[in-house]
Amino acid sequence: MTPVTTETILGLPAATYTLIHVLISLVGIASGFVVLFGMIGGKRLDGMTALFLTTTVLTSVTGLGFPNDHITPGIKLGILSLIALAIAILARYALRLAGPWRTTYVITSAIALYFNVFVLVVQSFEKIPALKALAPTQKEPPFAIAQGLVLVAFIVLMILAVKGFRGGTVATIRPDRAA
Repeated sequence: MTPVTTETILGLPAATYTLIHVLISLVGIASGFVVLFGMIGGKRLDGMTALFLTTTVLTSVTGLGFPNDHITPGIKLGILSLIALAIAILARYALRLAGPWRTTYVITSAIALYFNVFVLVVQSFEKIPALKALAPTQKEPPFAIAQGLVLVAFIVLMILAVKGFRGGTVATIRPDRAA
């Protein structure tokens, strides 16, 4: 008989808290890619940007809510993500993408998205049996290759986004006028 766990996180059963965290993370990643490709195409996508930034902040905050007895690499990454997000939110909303803040916004929001995808790859290698078999300690070449490819892809996408999201004539797509 399997013992019933009563572990809770912030008053929720641990499994429920984890599910909420994962769902928020996946929404953040999906909306982040929409925003990133929008920037590549020179579009602001205001509503999707708000969704991406909100869910990505919530991903980091809920990630920090997991119980730990020491500072883990995940905690460090969550803090770095929140710093990148604070800068992105400042650049996007308070400084209205003026001057160099446009590029700062693109880079910091892409970094925050990259951090979430980095964690997605880590979790995939931990939870998906076929990937875990390829890299059980995450020190094996398949894991390093996967993370290297993700990093290279993000560098390319970030460069394209910086180039595509230039100038003051960036189009705004409103949900009521989307094609």
